[in-house]
Amino acid sequence: MAEIVLISGLSGAGRSGAANVLEDLGWFVIDNLPTALVSTFVELAAKPGSEIAKLALVGGRDHANVLSKVAELRADGHNVRILFLDTTTAQLVKRYDATRRRHPLAAQADGLVESIELERQQLDKVRGSADLIIDTTDLNVHQLKGRILQAFDHGTESRLQVAVESFGFKHGLPLDADMVLDVRFLPNPHWDEGLRPLTGHDPAVSDYVLETSSGSDFVDRIHDLLSSLLPQYESEGRSYLTVAIGCTGGRHRSVAVAEELAGRLRSDGVAVRAAHRDLAR
Repeated sequence: MAEIVLISGLSGAGRSGAANVLEDLGWFVIDNLPTALVSTFVELAAKPGSEIAKLALVGGRDHANVLSKVAELRADGHNVRILFLDTTTAQLVKRYDATRRRHPLAAQADGLVESIELERQQLDKVRGSADLIIDTTDLNVHQLKGRILQAFDHGTESRLQVAVESFGFKHGLPLDADMVLDVRFLPNPHWDEGLRPLTGHDPAVSDYVLETSSGSDFVDRIHDLLSSLLPQYESEGRSYLTVAIGCTGGRHRSVAVAEELAGRLRSDGVAVRAAHRDLAR
């Protein structure tokens, strides 16, 4: 039985960067292995005496057969997870303009944007079946490394990993969210001139948001909801869950609620991290 991670996602979204981090963690990485050869290589890696304990496969262009191959490997008893790297089309255009590289599907589409959208369409089912989706739109290489390390550099890989992420609705929904919660109904510190320059990390802002009846009741109810749902997600074999909490700008209310919720889950023994996508905007 082999432990396998399939790294998939849009070209330019960070697949190579993710593969490099896993390689540093001791995973045996193979880039662009044709789907038809996956089973053969996995059999070799799983043989007694093999030094390959963890195998990371970077997906190529054969998107249509990826999910059937994953199902086949799981049926054979292998632990297979799909890591999907996503980002916005606008960000991908910037990256391709900066590197001057040709998109892999350029010959099948009319222009860069069309190539990106064609690949996004081809990968839609793979994305929908992914165990972990990482949105790299606003991540640099060091932040991407941190996300990969948080997901894979631990001793209890089967344990559900929970991310509580704050964001601002005016900057768009997070691409990697499994659950989205809207806290724009809570009192907004932005309208208090003394609180406006601060963030949800500051006690004054946190108290302003959470020490109201609506704020404390909301966190209590969401905490209770997640406490009942997380065991169900884990029993279904989920390895990762991202809970996104949004306010208008992503600097005050959502940050305060995300930190409070993550702290409560952490006290419950949940493997959880808090992230704040729009805090610096």
